[in-house]
Amino acid sequence: MTQIDRSAVEQALASYQDPYLKTDLLSAGCLRSLQIDNGRVSADIVLGYAAGNIVSGIAQMLSVAVENLPGVEAAAVNVGWEVQSAPTQGSIEALANVKNIIAVASGKGGVGKSTTAVNLALALSREGARVGVLDADIYGPSMGLMLGLPSGTRPQVREQKWFVAPRAHGVQVMSMAFLADDNTPVAWRGPMVSGALMQLLTQTAWEDLDYLVIDMPPGTGDIQLTLAQKVPVTGSVIVTTPQDIALLDARKGIEMFGKVNIPVLGVVENMAVHICSNCGHAEHLFGEGGGTRLSDEYGVDLLASMPLSLMIREQADSGKPTVIAEPECQISMLYQDMARHVGARIAARAAQGAMPEISISDD
Repeated sequence: MTQIDRSAVEQALASYQDPYLKTDLLSAGCLRSLQIDNGRVSADIVLGYAAGNIVSGIAQMLSVAVENLPGVEAAAVNVGWEVQSAPTQGSIEALANVKNIIAVASGKGGVGKSTTAVNLALALSREGARVGVLDADIYGPSMGLMLGLPSGTRPQVREQKWFVAPRAHGVQVMSMAFLADDNTPVAWRGPMVSGALMQLLTQTAWEDLDYLVIDMPPGTGDIQLTLAQKVPVTGSVIVTTPQDIALLDARKGIEMFGKVNIPVLGVVENMAVHICSNCGHAEHLFGEGGGTRLSDEYGVDLLASMPLSLMIREQADSGKPTVIAEPECQISMLYQDMARHVGARIAARAAQGAMPEISISDD
């Protein structure tokens, strides 16, 4: 019987370059165990980001790669995923039952930030993660509508001090809209708004979240500063359009997060191109390549470049965002890809704090 070369097995496992971690799985520290028993090889690999839709394909590919090695009679490569808490800014105390907080922000309104936030949350959930959404736009909350929660939805109260977040499409949701009348404007000054945000965040009984997505209001004002000073944020996602004026404001957002030591996980470019529904002609109505230039300028990922699509708007307004309404369509696949990129950037930060133990044996 040909003896199995351990280094050859490791090389076969390292043949897969993860497009989200941007390295092979051994270099990324994802190999948890490797066992060689006569002609049988078994390995356990754990990705650090929610990847429920792709792990079976990776496992099958790696199993075949190992089985093709000399001396290997059978190979079983198990691939799973597990989300760990990543470092946050300063020494802010972690939020109970929440591993990672993602702030989705923009420098200006009208660039599709809330649509991005809700589809990101739903895409992370479709990968198998436990996800919550906090609507931090106190003046113009929209998450309840976009997630199809009926008007008049109110959170239950537990032990007279905890809000129980309503659920929509498997995601826990909390919004100022659940505590105020739909037609009553919130005419509050900055300190009251910041206080309301902290109350929503800290007095909601979040249930074991891998990711909490915060839909930020546009700009760089009181709410953003409160978030940076009092909330343990893992990272931010900046949403823009290719338009020069939107890019100008997006730069301000990136600079602000830099000043408060919150890493920017990447940039999402919305309304990048419009495809005519009648003739198929492509037009860059708001300019071209702006998201790429912005991400290159600051050395961050371009997480996604999304089209200007009537379908995205209609489905969000109907309470079933694209990721839920048409999960297999091309646009939903872009959102899923974006979610895995965001998760992988968080996993890379988490890996800086601790490396997993690897168990190797030659039984």
